[in-house]
Formats: sequence, C-alpha cells, structure tokens
Amino acid sequence: DNYRKRTIKEKSEIIKTAAEEVFKAILPVMDDFERAIRANESVSDAEAIKEGIHLIYNKFKNATQQKGLTAFESKGEVFNPDIMEAITNIPAPDESQKGKVIDEVEKGYKLGDKVIRFAKVVIAQ
Repeated sequence: DNYRKRTIKEKSEIIKTAAEEVFKAILPVMDDFERAIRANESVSDAEAIKEGIHLIYNKFKNATQQKGLTAFESKGEVFNPDIMEAITNIPAPDESQKGKVIDEVEKGYKLGDKVIRFAKVVIAQ
C-alpha cells in the first residue's frame, strides 16, 4: 500500500516537473511579446514590427523544438490517416495529384514520435 502511494506521488511530481520545464522555455518568449507590444505603441515603421514578430516566432519555435516538438509537412504528400485529418476533398487538377494533399489548413505536430496534433488537410480526389 505504501509503495502504491509513493509511486502515485512520484508520478504526480514528474508530471508537474515536465510542465514546469515547458513553461520555463516559453516564459522568455512571453517577455519578448510584452516588450514588443510596448515598443510597437509608438512605432510607425511596419518593417520593424514585422522583423520583431519574426524574431519572436523563431525564438518560440526554437524553444519548442528543444523540448521535442516538431512540425511535419503534409502538403504534396500522399494522404496518411495516421497523421492527417481530411477536412474536405476537391477535384484533382490532374491524375498525378489524386490521393495527395493539396492544401494544409493546420500544421500537424509530433512530440518525439507521438502525434499530438493531426494535420488538417484538403485532399485531391
């Protein structure tokens, strides 16, 4: 009984610790967004705003990749129901396109080898 209680407690602590690591990686990005919002209140140059947004996006992308999150490409690939969700079908522009993904509405993501969000795609039929 004590062993069972201890393992439940340890498992709970591991889950909390994992979330803590992810949030520690994301917090600097949130700080950058807050600084960008304050800085953009007085900026009239759209190029500077665009560049700042791209820098923050790249920082966020790198932080998530370091934690094992990766996006996978689906556009132009043969439809794979194990990692993709078809939201609609459209007529294929030519025979070589049949059964392939024509458009990607939402990117799919994997955490390690596990799919955590299926790609939402449009398939040519």
